[in-house]
Amino acid sequence: MTKDAPAGLPRLLPASDAALLVVLGEGPSEAATAAVLALRAALAARPPRGLLDLRPAYASLLAVFDPRATTHAELARAVEPLLPPPGLPLAPAARCVEVPVCYEGDCAPDLADVARGAGLSPEEAAELHAAASYRVAFLGFSPGFAYLLGLPPRLATPRLPAPRLAVPAGSVGIAGGQTGLYPRPTPGGWRLVGRTPLALFTPSREPAALLAPGDAVRFVPIPRREHDLLLRERP
Repeated sequence: MTKDAPAGLPRLLPASDAALLVVLGEGPSEAATAAVLALRAALAARPPRGLLDLRPAYASLLAVFDPRATTHAELARAVEPLLPPPGLPLAPAARCVEVPVCYEGDCAPDLADVARGAGLSPEEAAELHAAASYRVAFLGFSPGFAYLLGLPPRLATPRLPAPRLAVPAGSVGIAGGQTGLYPRPTPGGWRLVGRTPLALFTPSREPAALLAPGDAVRFVPIPRREHDLLLRERP
């Protein structure tokens, strides 16, 4: 185990007969995500025998393996030397993706509520949201749905009391202290503060998801007319 790590961390736990869960933090934080992304990169660069896939979350990494080629114990022994030291900062992003976002009208149905809770006008809340520096921690919930670190604490807002039955594709949402992007129409309970015309998930594209864990993201405010134009011009 990593020297001087927080008590009880890291933890290497069997998650199924073909998966090992490496727990590197107790909840969402920049430090936990830094550790997850560092371990993911190390294992991808030197994959142990039988490793099939790596699935990051905010504070853990799921290593999926072929049980015919290795075991939980063997994989754990291969992972332990690669565990990152505590307090590791986020590595510089390999790329920064600019995401145009319309913060107007029905693209942002919950922006006024978020702004009210922060003691801001909707325009000020949109400006604050767009000015922050974000990093993709992981993808989940639905294909291509990106969970981002970096939301200004002032904008943190609880989920809706009852989720919407349909959230438009491209919606930018807030839930607690996180921001996320809906790649396709799905039910959802996040507070919607904007919408991007970009195609966030296209099965025929390689890679299918526009964003990847570790990417830096910068939101660029655009007016509704530009949003609609970009949406019409999208392949």
